[in-house]
Amino acid sequence: MPIQARWYFDVVSPYAYLQLADLNQLPSTVSIEPKPVLLGALLKETGIKAPAAVPAKRLHLYRQCAWLAKARGIPFVMPPRHPFSSLATLRLLCSLGPTMDHVRLAFGFVFGEGHDPSTSDGLEQLGERLGIASPKVAAPDDANKSKLRANTDEALALGVWGVPTFVVHGQLFWGTDSFAMMLDFLRDPQLFDTPEMRRFDNLPSAGV
Repeated sequence: MPIQARWYFDVVSPYAYLQLADLNQLPSTVSIEPKPVLLGALLKETGIKAPAAVPAKRLHLYRQCAWLAKARGIPFVMPPRHPFSSLATLRLLCSLGPTMDHVRLAFGFVFGEGHDPSTSDGLEQLGERLGIASPKVAAPDDANKSKLRANTDEALALGVWGVPTFVVHGQLFWGTDSFAMMLDFLRDPQLFDTPEMRRFDNLPSAGV
Protein backbone atom coordinates (compact mmCIF):
# COMPACT_ATOMS: atom_id res chain seq x y z
CA MET A 1 0.00 0.00 0.00
CA PRO A 2 1.46 3.42 -0.98
CA ILE A 3 2.68 5.60 1.89
CA GLN A 4 2.84 9.39 1.57
CA ALA A 5 5.62 11.14 3.44
CA ARG A 6 5.64 14.92 3.58
CA TRP A 7 9.15 16.38 3.76
CA TYR A 8 9.34 19.91 5.15
CA PHE A 9 12.56 21.71 4.24
CA ASP A 10 14.27 25.06 3.81
CA VAL A 11 17.22 25.40 1.43
CA VAL A 12 19.11 27.29 4.14
CA SER A 13 19.54 24.01 6.05
CA PRO A 14 22.73 22.04 5.31
CA TYR A 15 21.26 19.11 7.25
CA ALA A 16 18.34 18.96 4.81
CA TYR A 17 20.89 18.81 1.99
CA LEU A 18 22.72 15.97 3.69
CA GLN A 19 19.49 14.07 4.30
CA LEU A 20 18.81 13.91 0.58
CA ALA A 21 21.53 11.25 0.32
CA ASP A 22 19.56 9.00 2.71
CA LEU A 23 16.31 8.99 0.80
CA ASN A 24 17.28 6.04 -1.40
CA GLN A 25 16.95 3.90 1.74
CA LEU A 26 13.20 4.46 1.84
CA PRO A 27 10.96 1.56 0.81
CA SER A 28 9.64 1.74 -2.75
CA THR A 29 6.12 2.11 -1.34
CA VAL A 30 6.98 5.55 0.11
CA SER A 31 6.17 8.61 -1.98
CA ILE A 32 7.81 11.87 -0.88
CA GLU A 33 5.94 15.15 -1.15
CA PRO A 34 8.49 17.97 -0.76
CA LYS A 35 7.18 21.02 1.11
CA PRO A 36 9.22 24.24 1.09
CA VAL A 37 8.78 26.14 4.38
CA LEU A 38 10.39 29.21 5.90
CA LEU A 39 12.57 28.04 8.79
CA GLY A 40 12.73 31.53 10.30
CA ALA A 41 8.95 31.60 10.64
CA LEU A 42 8.91 28.16 12.29
CA LEU A 43 11.54 29.25 14.81
CA LYS A 44 9.77 32.53 15.55
CA GLU A 45 6.38 30.91 16.11
CA THR A 46 7.78 28.15 18.33
CA GLY A 47 10.12 30.42 20.28
CA ILE A 48 13.24 28.49 19.31
CA LYS A 49 16.55 30.29 18.82
CA ALA A 50 18.26 29.66 15.49
CA PRO A 51 21.39 27.47 15.87
CA ALA A 52 23.41 29.98 13.85
CA ALA A 53 22.52 32.64 16.42
CA VAL A 54 24.66 30.84 19.02
CA PRO A 55 28.35 31.34 18.07
CA ALA A 56 29.70 28.06 19.47
CA LYS A 57 26.75 26.09 18.11
CA ARG A 58 27.16 27.76 14.71
CA LEU A 59 30.78 26.65 14.46
CA HIS A 60 29.86 23.13 15.60
CA LEU A 61 27.07 22.96 13.01
CA TYR A 62 29.35 23.91 10.12
CA ARG A 63 32.15 21.59 11.21
CA GLN A 64 29.75 18.68 11.69
CA CYS A 65 28.12 19.15 8.29
CA ALA A 66 31.48 19.32 6.52
CA TRP A 67 32.66 16.23 8.41
CA LEU A 68 29.47 14.27 7.69
CA ALA A 69 29.63 15.15 4.02
CA LYS A 70 33.28 14.10 3.73
CA ALA A 71 32.68 10.86 5.64
CA ARG A 72 29.80 9.98 3.33
CA GLY A 73 31.37 11.14 0.08
CA ILE A 74 28.88 13.95 -0.48
CA PRO A 75 30.04 17.16 -2.22
CA PHE A 76 29.87 20.01 0.28
CA VAL A 77 30.82 23.67 -0.01
CA MET A 78 29.39 26.23 2.39
CA PRO A 79 28.04 29.34 0.64
CA PRO A 80 30.09 32.54 1.10
CA ARG A 81 27.72 33.57 3.91
CA HIS A 82 25.31 31.66 6.10
CA PRO A 83 22.59 31.93 7.10
CA PHE A 84 21.33 33.71 4.01
CA SER A 85 17.80 34.73 3.06
CA SER A 86 16.15 31.71 1.45
CA LEU A 87 12.82 33.43 0.87
CA ALA A 88 13.16 34.01 -2.88
CA THR A 89 14.50 30.50 -3.52
CA LEU A 90 11.64 28.91 -1.59
CA ARG A 91 9.11 30.91 -3.58
CA LEU A 92 10.76 29.79 -6.82
CA LEU A 93 10.42 26.20 -5.72
CA CYS A 94 6.79 26.78 -4.78
CA SER A 95 6.17 28.04 -8.32
CA LEU A 96 7.31 24.66 -9.65
CA GLY A 97 5.42 22.36 -7.31
CA PRO A 98 8.17 21.29 -6.62
CA THR A 99 9.42 17.79 -7.51
CA MET A 100 12.29 16.11 -5.69
CA ASP A 101 14.43 16.72 -8.77
CA HIS A 102 13.85 20.45 -8.36
CA VAL A 103 14.73 20.19 -4.68
CA ARG A 104 17.95 18.28 -5.33
CA LEU A 105 18.98 20.78 -7.96
CA ALA A 106 18.44 23.73 -5.61
CA PHE A 107 20.28 22.12 -2.71
CA GLY A 108 23.11 21.05 -5.00
CA PHE A 109 23.45 24.64 -6.19
CA VAL A 110 23.68 25.93 -2.62
CA PHE A 111 25.62 23.30 -0.66
CA GLY A 112 27.03 21.10 -3.41
CA GLU A 113 28.62 24.07 -5.19
CA GLY A 114 28.57 26.78 -2.52
CA HIS A 115 26.42 29.46 -4.18
CA ASP A 116 24.42 32.13 -2.36
CA PRO A 117 20.92 32.16 -3.94
CA SER A 118 19.95 35.33 -2.11
CA THR A 119 22.13 37.47 -4.38
CA SER A 120 20.79 38.81 -7.66
CA ASP A 121 23.24 36.73 -9.71
CA GLY A 122 22.71 33.65 -7.59
CA LEU A 123 18.94 33.79 -7.98
CA GLU A 124 19.26 34.24 -11.74
CA GLN A 125 21.61 31.27 -12.04
CA LEU A 126 19.40 29.06 -9.92
CA GLY A 127 16.30 30.12 -11.85
CA GLU A 128 18.02 29.20 -15.11
CA ARG A 129 18.88 25.74 -13.81
CA LEU A 130 15.32 25.26 -12.60
CA GLY A 131 13.98 26.29 -16.00
CA ILE A 132 12.34 29.48 -14.72
CA ALA A 133 12.50 32.19 -17.35
CA SER A 134 12.12 35.19 -15.02
CA PRO A 135 13.08 34.26 -11.43
CA LYS A 136 12.97 37.91 -10.30
CA VAL A 137 9.34 38.02 -11.40
CA ALA A 138 8.42 34.61 -9.99
CA ALA A 139 9.94 35.23 -6.55
CA PRO A 140 7.64 38.12 -5.53
CA ASP A 141 4.57 36.64 -7.26
CA ASP A 142 1.58 36.68 -4.89
CA ALA A 143 0.61 33.08 -5.68
CA ASN A 144 4.08 31.84 -4.76
CA LYS A 145 4.11 33.94 -1.60
CA SER A 146 0.76 32.44 -0.61
CA LYS A 147 1.92 28.89 -1.31
CA LEU A 148 5.01 29.27 0.87
CA ARG A 149 2.94 30.84 3.65
CA ALA A 150 0.37 28.03 3.42
CA ASN A 151 3.10 25.37 3.57
CA THR A 152 4.64 27.02 6.63
CA ASP A 153 1.26 27.37 8.37
CA GLU A 154 0.51 23.73 7.59
CA ALA A 155 3.82 22.66 9.10
CA LEU A 156 3.17 24.69 12.27
CA ALA A 157 -0.31 23.16 12.59
CA LEU A 158 1.29 19.70 12.52
CA GLY A 159 3.76 20.66 15.24
CA VAL A 160 6.83 21.03 13.02
CA TRP A 161 9.47 23.16 14.74
CA GLY A 162 12.49 22.74 12.46
CA VAL A 163 13.88 21.30 9.25
CA PRO A 164 14.31 18.83 7.78
CA THR A 165 11.18 17.15 9.12
CA PHE A 166 9.31 14.17 7.73
CA VAL A 167 5.66 13.64 8.62
CA VAL A 168 4.50 10.06 8.13
CA HIS A 169 1.14 8.77 9.39
CA GLY A 170 0.92 11.82 11.65
CA GLN A 171 4.33 11.21 13.27
CA LEU A 172 7.14 13.76 13.08
CA PHE A 173 10.76 12.84 12.40
CA TRP A 174 13.05 15.85 12.71
CA GLY A 175 16.67 16.02 11.63
CA THR A 176 19.05 13.68 9.89
CA ASP A 177 19.63 11.65 13.04
CA SER A 178 15.95 10.63 13.26
CA PHE A 179 15.95 9.07 9.79
CA ALA A 180 16.84 5.61 11.13
CA MET A 181 13.96 5.87 13.61
CA MET A 182 11.60 6.71 10.75
CA LEU A 183 12.77 3.66 8.81
CA ASP A 184 12.08 1.56 11.90
CA PHE A 185 8.62 3.13 12.21
CA LEU A 186 7.89 2.29 8.58
CA ARG A 187 8.78 -1.33 9.33
CA ASP A 188 6.83 -1.32 12.58
CA PRO A 189 3.93 1.21 12.70
CA GLN A 190 3.33 0.20 16.36
CA LEU A 191 6.76 1.51 17.36
CA PHE A 192 5.33 4.28 19.56
CA ASP A 193 2.51 2.20 21.02
CA THR A 194 4.47 0.46 23.77
CA PRO A 195 3.61 1.39 27.40
CA GLU A 196 6.92 3.22 27.84
CA MET A 197 6.53 5.19 24.60
CA ARG A 198 2.95 6.11 25.52
CA ARG A 199 4.10 7.29 28.96
CA PHE A 200 6.05 10.10 27.27
CA ASP A 201 2.79 11.64 25.99
CA ASN A 202 1.95 12.96 29.46
CA LEU A 203 5.30 12.90 31.23
CA PRO A 204 5.27 15.71 33.80
CA SER A 205 7.99 18.34 33.94
CA ALA A 206 9.88 19.17 37.12
CA GLY A 207 9.62 22.80 36.14
CA VAL A 208 13.38 23.38 36.24
